[in-house]
Amino acid sequence: MNFPVFIARRYLFSRKSHNIINIISLISAAGVMIVTAALVIVLSVFNGFARLSESLFNSFNPDMTITLKRGKTFGTGQLDIQRIKKINGVKYVTEVVEENALMKYLDKQSIVTLKGVSSDFGKMCGIDTMMAAGRFILEEGDMNYAVLGYGIADYLGANLNDFKNPITVYVARRDANFSNVFDNAFNTASIFPSGTFSIQADFDVKYVLLPLRFLKQILQYKDELTSLEIGMDKRADPEKVQKNLQEIAGEKFRVKNRYEQQEIIYKIFRTEKWAIVMILAFILLIATFNVIASISMLILEKRKDIAVLQSLGASKTLVQRIFMIEGMLISFCGAVAGLFLGAVICWVQIHFNLVRLGGVDSTFVVSSYPVHMIPLDFLIIFVIVMAIGFLVGWYQIYNIRKIDATMMRAE
Repeated sequence: MNFPVFIARRYLFSRKSHNIINIISLISAAGVMIVTAALVIVLSVFNGFARLSESLFNSFNPDMTITLKRGKTFGTGQLDIQRIKKINGVKYVTEVVEENALMKYLDKQSIVTLKGVSSDFGKMCGIDTMMAAGRFILEEGDMNYAVLGYGIADYLGANLNDFKNPITVYVARRDANFSNVFDNAFNTASIFPSGTFSIQADFDVKYVLLPLRFLKQILQYKDELTSLEIGMDKRADPEKVQKNLQEIAGEKFRVKNRYEQQEIIYKIFRTEKWAIVMILAFILLIATFNVIASISMLILEKRKDIAVLQSLGASKTLVQRIFMIEGMLISFCGAVAGLFLGAVICWVQIHFNLVRLGGVDSTFVVSSYPVHMIPLDFLIIFVIVMAIGFLVGWYQIYNIRKIDATMMRAE
């Protein structure tokens, strides 16, 4: 065993003549442990919320989307859809038309985004698992139905069992002239709701899902689309599929993966996560100042030992290294204990959901704090703790100017 490590380990675990030094060392390790455990818990909870949000977005957003870089609509002849379907890894191809419109039910009305989709949409995104009421049905024979976002349905007061009063949809005509008769500027159609979905607030208060044929009819579209949505096989390579789609689509079109569709949201999650790490790392830095007190007290107690070591030929650098390693051992013990404690608390929350979100009547998507532990986070936390422990120990040892044999013998 390395000599400085051996001496430092003996100093750490041996009983000191002054009990206060043991207490200070214990407080130092405990401070590092608590902050380390807090880092593990906070990051794991943050990962849980990020994972939950991602799963909610994935219930509505496709694996890939193809849209125009400039302009709104394109003809189906501008994309080789049959060739896209033959790409290895592509499982579903859904034709989509989106348009803003006014929906009215009885005496209430709301501005919404209509999303007309083809038949593969439900299979591709799994939105049928996110239904809050009713069923996910868009077409049944010649009948068309609407699936409303929960927020829209709540605002309109839409009744799924009201078969006398349909929802009226108002869409601006393509050839409308608003300077003339205002009533003739809109195409109108009536439709009954079949259900409501609840995914995430941004979607719930914005989108209404409709059959593609219904929306095309009231918009007076023939073969126009606003986007193609792609669903991939689980074993497919997303990067390779995206590259192949871009080659087929050409320069006029933009192919976006899941991350690019919600790029701002994902960037906010990452930024907030590392901001939390920096804040807790600063708290850890403050906590490790206890290590300085512990090392200083230990140096004062071990003056005679230091004098003996120097008499035997030990250099000042070697003596400083002993106490440097002493501080690192305190940080190491606190880090390992904190990682273990944080992991245990997260495990308990995952399996027993002890910490709840909201009350009994809570409208949260989940009833308790979601937790997701990532091994890389544990490694990063350990490196941060040891790096801070090294810097604090180095600062303390660097400023020791009185460790010499003369002072030690003066005792």
